[in-house]
Amino acid sequence: MALGAGDGLRAGRLVVLAAVAVALAVLATGCAGGGGGETKGAASSPSSASARAAAALKQLKTNSLVPLEGEAPAPKLPVTVDSSDGREVTVEDASRILPLNGGIAEIVFTLGLGDKVVGRDITATFEEAKDLPQVTKAHDVSAESVLSLEPTVVLADTDTGPGEAIDQIRDAGVPVVVLDPATELADVSTRTTRVAEALGVPAVGRALNQRISDELKAARAAVPQGSKPKVAFLYMRGSAAVHLIGGKGSGADSLIAAAGADDAGVASGLDKPFTPITSEALVKAQPEVILMMTKGLESVGGVDGLVEIPGIRETPAGMDRRVVDLEDGVLLSHGPRTPLVIDILVERLHQG
Repeated sequence: MALGAGDGLRAGRLVVLAAVAVALAVLATGCAGGGGGETKGAASSPSSASARAAAALKQLKTNSLVPLEGEAPAPKLPVTVDSSDGREVTVEDASRILPLNGGIAEIVFTLGLGDKVVGRDITATFEEAKDLPQVTKAHDVSAESVLSLEPTVVLADTDTGPGEAIDQIRDAGVPVVVLDPATELADVSTRTTRVAEALGVPAVGRALNQRISDELKAARAAVPQGSKPKVAFLYMRGSAAVHLIGGKGSGADSLIAAAGADDAGVASGLDKPFTPITSEALVKAQPEVILMMTKGLESVGGVDGLVEIPGIRETPAGMDRRVVDLEDGVLLSHGPRTPLVIDILVERLHQG
C-alpha cells in the first residue's frame, strides 16, 4: 500500500512486508541556483558533531532548500534518456517542468530550475513549492490537472500512479521520464544524475553530487572514535496498529551505517525491509538506541507510550529511554538534504 505525505508516509520509500509497503520520497540540501556547484556547507561547516547537528537542525526547521552557488543553468536540449519503464524518452523543452514526486522536485529546484516548475504533487512540501498548484487528489495523480498546466516534461518514479493517469499524460504527447525510487544512500547520486541529464543540465548534476559527497564526508568525519551503537529503526502508526522493525533494505539501514552505527535489525538477521515487532525480535536485536519518524513516535504516545509496547522496555534503548526521532519527510529523503540528516544522526546516536 503506497501512502502519501498527508499522513507523513510518502516522503521517501519504505517497503513494509507483512502486507505494508510504505513510500516516502525526499528531499534535497539544495534548491534554486546552479552552475558553479560551490557549496555553502561542507568546507565552512562546523567540525564538531554538536555544532554540525545544531546547524543542520536550524536549516531543516526553515523547510527550505539551499541552492547551489551560481546562476541558473540553461538546459541543452534535446536529449534522449532511458526511462525506468523501459522506454526511451526525448525531452525537447524544459520550460515547464512537472515533477510528480517531492524528492524529484527538490532535486529540480536544487539544480537551479525551480522557476520552471509549474506544479507539485502532495509530497512536495518544502517552502519553495508550497504555492504551486497541486496535481494529486489524495495520493493519486490527476491526469486532467497535470495536462491543464501544459507541462513540456513530466518527471515521475515507478511508484507514481495510477498507471492509467501516466498513460493518459504520455498519450497527450507529453514526455514522461520515469525514475527508480531512491531507497538508500547510494541511490542519491544516481537519481540526481538522471534528473539532471533528463533536463539537459548534466554538469550541474555533477556539481550537486560533488557537494552532497563533500557534505557526507564531513558529516562522517565527526563520528566519535570507538563508538558503534546498535540502532533499531521502528516504523509505527499507532492508529493503524502498525508496529514494524527495520531490517536490510528498510531505507534507514544505510543512514544508520553512514552515521557510524550498526543497524540492530540487520545485525540480528532481519533480511527483509520490515518485520512485525515481537518481544522475541526486540530481545534478539537489543538496540541501544531507537530511531523513529516523528509522527510515528507521536502516534504511539511519545516515549512514554513507546516503552509500554511489549518488548520495548526490555531493550537497552527502552530501559534508558534513548529514542531519536526526525521529521517524516526528511529522515528517509535520500536526496540533497540527506547530509543534514547524517549530521543530526551522528550527534544524537552517539550521545552517551
